Amino acid sequence: MTDGTEMGTMPTITVHEACPPPEWALLQRLLLDTMNKAALEFVARYTREDRTLIWRDVWPGMDGSDDPYEGFMNFPLLYALGGSPEVYRISREIWEAITWQWTQYGQIHDEFDAYYDWMHHGEGYLFFYFFGLADPHVLKDRQRAAKFAGLYLGDHPDAPNYDKEKKLIRSPITGSKGPRFHQTAEDWETHREILDEYLPPFEDIPGVDGNGTVCPWSDDGTYREILARINMRQARGDVPLNLTATGMMTHAYLYTGEARYRDWVVQYLDVWKERTARNGGVVPDNIGLSGEIGEYNDGKWWGGYYGWRWPHGAMTILEPLIIAGSNAALMTGDVAHLDLARSQIDMLRALGKREDGQLLVPSRHYDDGWRDYRIPHPMYAIYLWNMTMEEEDAARAERDWSDASFNTIDRRHRSYGQRTNGGHMGYNGNTAQWFRYIRGRNPDYPVDILRANYAMVQEQLGKIRSPEFAPELTALSQASLTIHQWQELTPVIIEGLAQLTMGGPMHVYHGGLQHARVRYFDAAEKRPGLPQGVAALVERLAADSVTLRLVNMDLKPQKVIVQAGVFGEHEFTSAEKLTDEGSHLESLECRGKRLLVELAAGAGVGLCLGMRRYVNQPSYETPWSQAAAPFSEIQGRERD
Repeated sequence: MTDGTEMGTMPTITVHEACPPPEWALLQRLLLDTMNKAALEFVARYTREDRTLIWRDVWPGMDGSDDPYEGFMNFPLLYALGGSPEVYRISREIWEAITWQWTQYGQIHDEFDAYYDWMHHGEGYLFFYFFGLADPHVLKDRQRAAKFAGLYLGDHPDAPNYDKEKKLIRSPITGSKGPRFHQTAEDWETHREILDEYLPPFEDIPGVDGNGTVCPWSDDGTYREILARINMRQARGDVPLNLTATGMMTHAYLYTGEARYRDWVVQYLDVWKERTARNGGVVPDNIGLSGEIGEYNDGKWWGGYYGWRWPHGAMTILEPLIIAGSNAALMTGDVAHLDLARSQIDMLRALGKREDGQLLVPSRHYDDGWRDYRIPHPMYAIYLWNMTMEEEDAARAERDWSDASFNTIDRRHRSYGQRTNGGHMGYNGNTAQWFRYIRGRNPDYPVDILRANYAMVQEQLGKIRSPEFAPELTALSQASLTIHQWQELTPVIIEGLAQLTMGGPMHVYHGGLQHARVRYFDAAEKRPGLPQGVAALVERLAADSVTLRLVNMDLKPQKVIVQAGVFGEHEFTSAEKLTDEGSHLESLECRGKRLLVELAAGAGVGLCLGMRRYVNQPSYETPWSQAAAPFSEIQGRERD
């Protein structure tokens, strides 16, 4: 611990100027306080006293362990933003309870999912990643991070997921029991009715229109044909979706600082760059165990598991590329690692066509070529811009901005690309809308998104309290309560708070770390997040600065530590006090990755903070702990 050392030398700004609280600040604190209470009500409704979830006695198949984690994953992130310690404490109990419960069901083995794909690993283990932002000193978390990442380093005899020589993950379905080269009827049993509503995974299923939009997985004969093709064409070898595993490697790096995790991410991303170059500039979606493109798919570079065709198309290519590129950029400081993601965005646009003046880009590739033309979503380029701050990436987001839905708040809060029954799946549907605000084109966004989030919390509480969603109905009414129930009912809606306070889009839902420009610590309580009564708003981002406002609505003074980068990866170079209108008031000395702001009761301040980005080793350290502090793992005895 370095308590006092950094606090004593940290640049300090003292603020006495009174500030009538603006509407965004009042709404921000109202939302925080409401979610603190709503989270506890949600837990009381759907968990037992030991925090296991009130649900079935039996749950077969490989699908499912990610879903309960998703329902509660934002609890530690809420705490890291300034939520209550009680929410964080209970979140830890719930993570342990879910891990135990789904171990009993059979989905989890040795604390990690026995086998599933990295779209589901990614979204489920966000819960685990956010513990690093909440408290990086928990031994269990640090040791688990190293253990889970170790499943993909290629040294685990019981889980040979990674081929170190060829630098490939050996199956789309991996986990603590290793690669799943043969999938059984039970593996997909619980997902069949859901998949009935998706397009066919293959074009040559007997009796099924290969160009259709639905496929009867519930029909036993069709199901057997699908499984045979999965095992023949998709169960072995590497897929772009596996790039999401870089999130777990980066998580371990942020705890330990060990170069092997960073090097793995860079090398694995480089392998996909080479495969793309070999394939003429298009990321191939299936790689055989020999490293050959299309090895089990008649040489076709399309048609892999969660690839260019099925089930979501381009989304599950672009997201892993963005996740991996962002992780590599964070750890190396080189934003060129995002070039692969950028190349695919540009490639799809070049393949686009115009209808009634609107550009449409392909989302899927079939045997007869590109299909499923859609309005290009700007969020992919926005994630690039958030990391690079390059105007060419902003232009990628803005150049085809013709869909009016990108201009208004999405009150359904749906993650783009998901097929859901009216909502959920991340509640992060406003990346484009936040981008318009931060680029100076929608000054009303902070108030609008906080109002929308608050309304959504109240809507969720209404469902939670209703007889229709009583947990005891689970065994009787599968139509009402399913494996997705907790994520669809959660009242912890984090999008607006994350965007506005930290200055970045909400994390990529399917496994992305929370990359943003700043984060906060409560100096008096020595904990992460905004102090009681304090609100924060990032108003502008530039390559070399961040502009934000802090308002203290508490009846006592508060001390806020502002950190440059969520993981301390940036460095402050200067500070400038601003008037309420944003004009210059006073220049101040400010160098280092943290700044202490002392706010008198009722005071507020605008700050323009000069910044050098990606100059520090990122870590989960706090102002009171060393970066990547060494720790001793608990070891088991040797067994024959």
